[in-house]
Amino acid sequence: MNNRARPGQAYCPTDVEHIANVITHGLWILPSVAGIMWMVYLARSELEFLSAVIYGLSLVLLFSVSTTFHAISYSGKCGSLKNFFHIGDRAVIYIFIASSYTPWLTLKDMGSWGCQFLCLVWLLAAIGIAYQYTFHEQYKWLETLFYLVIAISPSVAIVTMKESSGLVEMTAGGMVYMAGVIFFKCDGLIPFAHAIWHCFVIVGALFQYYAVCTYLLGQANTESTKLSSLADSRVLEEL
Repeated sequence: MNNRARPGQAYCPTDVEHIANVITHGLWILPSVAGIMWMVYLARSELEFLSAVIYGLSLVLLFSVSTTFHAISYSGKCGSLKNFFHIGDRAVIYIFIASSYTPWLTLKDMGSWGCQFLCLVWLLAAIGIAYQYTFHEQYKWLETLFYLVIAISPSVAIVTMKESSGLVEMTAGGMVYMAGVIFFKCDGLIPFAHAIWHCFVIVGALFQYYAVCTYLLGQANTESTKLSSLADSRVLEEL
């Protein structure tokens, strides 16, 4: 484990930590591609399809950009490209947070709050990305605070949900992400801290992916099945 980074500088992992960083997210690129295909298969309406694509692409982007950055960083070459992907690695977190909320804010009945918070979370993500490209590595704790604000703020809309199925899994995923932030901030203090953070991201994503697939997608098909069953029961009653 190398020493903790100085203010304004990026942490430089050991070779073994580099490899762990690459593997922990690299192994999930292909599963995330398969995951988006499964969500698209489950979608039964245009809105479900759009939500599935946005959320699925953010998963692919998250793991791909992270793996690319850590692989380039480990190679020790392409300094300008490494810096580009380092900024991108941090910026894509904002996109992932907004994309994770998108299926819930569009497919759950939250009245007018859903649309308002959807606009809010994407606006905050855009501001976060602009901040990242402008002040990269300069104010690290402020950067982490932005992540937490964007991650927590839209959750207020949960209280307006007409039907709360999937809320337990969604909340569990969010809590895992929050716990992982501890390790995200411990590079140079705990060996393999960043790779451990990656593992928390994977577990949190699995919780929320399961919730989206189980409780949000295929709702049109579910409703038609209910109507069909209701019609069948009426026919039987008439007989």
